Amino acid sequence: MRSVYDPVHLRTFLAVAQTLSFTQAARRLGVRQSTVSQHVRRLEVAAGRQLFTRDTHSVRLTEDGEAMVGFARTILDAQERAAAYFTGNRPRGRLRFGASEDFVLSRLPEILRTFRREHPEVDLELTVALSGTLHRQLDAGRLDLVLAKRASGGGHGELVWRDTLSWIGAPRLSPDPDRPVPLIVFPPPGITRARALEALHSHGRAWRVVCTSTSLSALIAAARAELGVMAHTRGLVPPGLEPVPARAGLPELGDVDFVLLHGHRPGASRGTREAADALAASILAGGDRLHRPEPPL
Repeated sequence: MRSVYDPVHLRTFLAVAQTLSFTQAARRLGVRQSTVSQHVRRLEVAAGRQLFTRDTHSVRLTEDGEAMVGFARTILDAQERAAAYFTGNRPRGRLRFGASEDFVLSRLPEILRTFRREHPEVDLELTVALSGTLHRQLDAGRLDLVLAKRASGGGHGELVWRDTLSWIGAPRLSPDPDRPVPLIVFPPPGITRARALEALHSHGRAWRVVCTSTSLSALIAAARAELGVMAHTRGLVPPGLEPVPARAGLPELGDVDFVLLHGHRPGASRGTREAADALAASILAGGDRLHRPEPPL
């Protein structure tokens, strides 16, 4: 019996679901945008449901599309595990991987667990730091692969997904629009810090830093204690915090991209390059998991 859901169509669907852009999905997959549209249309025909709502300005998953994300991920995971088992051609070596602090509370650990299970010969050295710090370490040859933020639309890195930055704080916190905004921020070179200060400056809004830390957990604790507000990715809002009400009059922060960047360490072994490619493929394939909270143990 022929499979109802073509794996090629499922991969295309996930690329669109992660980037919310047919253009970006086509660029990631190395195909024409018309091909992406055709694959999605055929998957919708196979499912008998509409998976996306789209117009000239935006692409959004429908309720059925959200459900299909989980099914597609399960089908492709099974296929990849079978392929890895029967080919027996697994990368090996030491891989230095850097991830932004943003992913501390995401399901990145789930992706890494799956990668470790499928590639047990790879020794993973994990660095968690601010995106700006990771970019510098990659340029200095101290990391082989980085998952980090960049300004939306920047030219470097392979787009994993795009999200919107928003102001978040404790539910009962309501900043006075006539007083300086109390800010909870990463230290320089934090990308969200820079974006927050630029937005406030351009709108003539006074501010003061009430808490600074390199630890996302510390910033979340400060926000939960109602010390102030912080700029954060809308898709990764930590439990106990929520978007600041519009009546506070805080300026829009715009979008931010999460991207993968490969290092160019001289003399890197073939095993290291293969391990970096394998982990990058796992992250791209499971990118929809990164903006969902890690389930409780």
